Amino acid sequence: MVTDVELNDARERRRALISKIQEARKSKVICYITGDRQNLQTQIAYDCHPLVFSHLREIGASEKVDLFLYTPGGSIVAGWGLVHLIREFCKEFGVLVPYKAWSSGTLICLGADEIVMGRLGQLGPIDPSINTPFNPPIPGFPVTPQNTLPMNVEDVVSFIDLAKKEVGLKRDSLASILDNLSKINPYAPLALGAAHRVRPQIVKLATELLGLHMGKQRKQIDYIVDILAKKLGSHEYLIGRKEAKKIGLTVVDASLELEKSMWELYSEYERLMELNTPYSPSTFLGEQQSATGTFFRAAIESEVLTHLFRTVRQVTKVVIGPPVAPVPTTGYQEVVLDEGWIRYS
Repeated sequence: MVTDVELNDARERRRALISKIQEARKSKVICYITGDRQNLQTQIAYDCHPLVFSHLREIGASEKVDLFLYTPGGSIVAGWGLVHLIREFCKEFGVLVPYKAWSSGTLICLGADEIVMGRLGQLGPIDPSINTPFNPPIPGFPVTPQNTLPMNVEDVVSFIDLAKKEVGLKRDSLASILDNLSKINPYAPLALGAAHRVRPQIVKLATELLGLHMGKQRKQIDYIVDILAKKLGSHEYLIGRKEAKKIGLTVVDASLELEKSMWELYSEYERLMELNTPYSPSTFLGEQQSATGTFFRAAIESEVLTHLFRTVRQVTKVVIGPPVAPVPTTGYQEVVLDEGWIRYS
């Protein structure tokens, strides 16, 4: 268990690094970290807006604001809104990418005058996945709106393209397939329609964000959006800084000294959230019968404020027997006692 003294010491180390980066960049820095610890993931969401707003208000209007970003992704509209929020407080907006800025994180980068990447910096496709109550259920889980598989928009488009070009199906055949699909699952066509509808939205948002600093370079903007939204083949595709430059993004290589500071700051968040340690109740409990744990899963931080997304969870080892299980089996009961953003002080 991490002590309050250790948490305070870690916060002071992070603040010192933030100040060092600010001095090097001649900017004000706000950090936004959404953790991808296995089984404790978080993502970019609307709840970041009022918190970032509070940091920006404390910092005040600035010539330049840098967003230090680490994220596997999240809501594309929340990312779009975050860019517009930050730009209300500065003349120049930069994003610092020490490692992952995937999906919605890449969309945020599109709205930046500068994308400062370290050698491990990674961007990715912006083709979104959606989760609606109409999505197919996760095998082995109770059929509920929450237990659904995410649908990737480009997978839907690729399916139609495969059916037309490779299999040679015509319009009537496709209509028959959709009709049969709706008989198997009445909501399937709605899920496909919802996924397809998001595609023009991501194109619109990305085009608008690039236009904030690229002006009327419409041909170049369209090329970048086409690559990121449609042409990379897989949502897992990774874009390093050399390829990002070739695509036409406003990428700047971090100097070795700045890269060192950025990596040290990322490493502090990695330790705070235990990003490299998959969570499981059995590992957490060890030999204990029951225990309560505090897990930090996201952070929004500047030199003036610290907000952490915290989950307090009670885990209890239980034995499940007949009739639920044919033989006595060890299981784990997990109860969330408290969860949400806290202002750390």
